[in-house]
Amino acid sequence: MGYEQKIEEIRQVLQSKGEDDPSESLILVDAIQRVGLSSYYEQEIETILRTRYVDSCSCIYGYYNLHDVSLFFRLLRQHGHYISPDVFNNFKGKDGRFRRNLRQDIRGLMELYEAAQLSFQGEHILDEAASFSSQALREYCLADVDDDLSRMISGKLKYPYHKTIAKLTRKDFLQDLQGINGWGKTLRELALMDLRKGQSVYQGELAQVSKWWNELGLAKEIKLARNQLLKWYTWSMSILIDDFSLSLQRVALTKSIAFVYLIDDIFDVVGTLDELTIFTEAVNKWDYAAIDTLPDYMKMCYLALLDTTNGIGHEIYKRHGYDPIDSLKTSWGRLCSAYLMEAKWFASGDLPTAAKYLENGKVTTGAYVVLVHLFFLSGLGSGGGTRLPDVSQLVSSVATILRLWDDLGSAKDEHQDGRDGSYMECYRNDHRGLSMAQAQDHVIDTIASEWKSLNKECFCLNHFSTSYFRRAALNAARIVPLMYGYDEKQQLPVLEEHVKFTLFNQTN
Repeated sequence: MGYEQKIEEIRQVLQSKGEDDPSESLILVDAIQRVGLSSYYEQEIETILRTRYVDSCSCIYGYYNLHDVSLFFRLLRQHGHYISPDVFNNFKGKDGRFRRNLRQDIRGLMELYEAAQLSFQGEHILDEAASFSSQALREYCLADVDDDLSRMISGKLKYPYHKTIAKLTRKDFLQDLQGINGWGKTLRELALMDLRKGQSVYQGELAQVSKWWNELGLAKEIKLARNQLLKWYTWSMSILIDDFSLSLQRVALTKSIAFVYLIDDIFDVVGTLDELTIFTEAVNKWDYAAIDTLPDYMKMCYLALLDTTNGIGHEIYKRHGYDPIDSLKTSWGRLCSAYLMEAKWFASGDLPTAAKYLENGKVTTGAYVVLVHLFFLSGLGSGGGTRLPDVSQLVSSVATILRLWDDLGSAKDEHQDGRDGSYMECYRNDHRGLSMAQAQDHVIDTIASEWKSLNKECFCLNHFSTSYFRRAALNAARIVPLMYGYDEKQQLPVLEEHVKFTLFNQTN
């Protein structure tokens, strides 16, 4: 059976379950999402969830178990339907705490933990749910009852579904999928076909950006800078992984990301403070004539930055009838100015306050540059539609998550000896006597708080006019833990495993 036929077979099962079996229909929707195929069934999934949402308004959730209510809650929130966390009060005792007998319901606890990841600020019951479920699940793993189940639990605790990219990390779920509820085998076969289709697309894009990068010759010109094209492409592939047709956008985004890394290294490990000041002035002028003011090693980078960015702006104009070059060049000027500010701080030896460092550090992540490019590549910003300020809080949350994850830094990136500082260093300087562990706990709590703000931005119905951009921005936050998940050897084994599977693995 071919690719299109299998898509239709799953569609028929989905429609049938939606009519006849409320619980199983939600399990199937979840499985479809976890193998990265939800884009094929958006209408059917929305119909099922809208029906269940109407049901929830009639309070029928009181009749379901912990697993089903948790799954129901998570799916509705993911698709923009507000559902109150009060649904979980049914699982509390008279003392206001989650009932102890629920600790035996491992399947329900895993789903409760997943649901708690979609909390908004002030939803204390979901904080309690996350704490209760994670503690019980960790205790189960320590008891060493079932190795396979413990492996699955550990994976969920470290990489919950909401905070990962399904299409990039579906390998583990596919291993456990075959044979589930009769439709598992077909869904697995379809997911593997989709994987092979994606590999063909992604490998072509990677070859395209590799040719562009080699022809630029910047890796030879600036030898101390990182030369990690696959990693740069992984960012854009992950951000825009839900739609194979977005090749132009992924290629353009990879080019922008390459310059973020390159310019970061120029500021961090290559340039003197005087040279960096001149470079920043040149980028803010955005004038080819400014190339004459630059040191020789910076000239090629500056020329390539202007050529590449102007080219992206022209492509956006051709596709969407709007020239975003003023916004694009402003984003690069802002990035370089933030890099220069950081360089001055650490050259002087005077640490800024943690708050001041973080505000500047959100810019130095490059998230603003990348998401501004993505905003216009998405066709937004033209006419009387959505403007950049409309997504400023969303972009800020993504940038904060990236900055803090980067600065947690269990290992230094690629063994570089640079001049950049960290949020924890500044925070401990503000709070003398604070241990490194306490500073790390503060950072982890801040990341969790920022995720709540990001959830609110992404999962409210009035924001769905920009859902494509918001999904992509959410993916940018989701990939961060994998991008900075260094092991004791200063490597990224989990990221490498998923990228190898997604791009190159030949799976039957």
